Amino acid sequence: MPTWFCSREWFFHVGKFDEGGKGVPEDLLFFYKHIQKGGEVFRVNHCLLLYRYHPQAATHSIPEGTIWNHRVRFLEDRVLSSWTSFTIWNAGKQGKKLYRSLSPANRKKVAAFCDVDEKKITKGFYTYEESEERPKPKIPICHFRDATPPFIICVKLDLTGGAFETNLNTLNLKEGMDYYHFN
Repeated sequence: MPTWFCSREWFFHVGKFDEGGKGVPEDLLFFYKHIQKGGEVFRVNHCLLLYRYHPQAATHSIPEGTIWNHRVRFLEDRVLSSWTSFTIWNAGKQGKKLYRSLSPANRKKVAAFCDVDEKKITKGFYTYEESEERPKPKIPICHFRDATPPFIICVKLDLTGGAFETNLNTLNLKEGMDYYHFN
């Protein structure tokens, strides 16, 4: 587990890694079991371990789509199952990908997308063209200041030179209650 640590006692409590073979993200699945059994995560803001990636690393054998699908299911089970509605912060590629990946029941909970891009906001909505529903779902797009929490944030941190973080801070929201990052 190159990015987090736990005691041997807790490791045995959670259970062994899913050794399902090539293409199974066993560390991610173990981490999710850790959370489901009441485990916590604490951020340490200094380097504890130097990890070397190499072309033969098992990490590279897991399709990106597999990891994405596990992450979305975990988000739905742990967060969205208790929300009646929410806003996806990012009307771009990642936000729309998340929307399309949600179960039909959770897609119906999406009240809006929010963004800062005036072109997206001016358009006013996102049409889910792949939907079999008639009429096709149209989800409003608004400026982040006009959006209603809770939010699922699909913006990569440190990508906007601090602008996103500043915008988020102006709303005085509490992480884990008013918003969750999904990036």
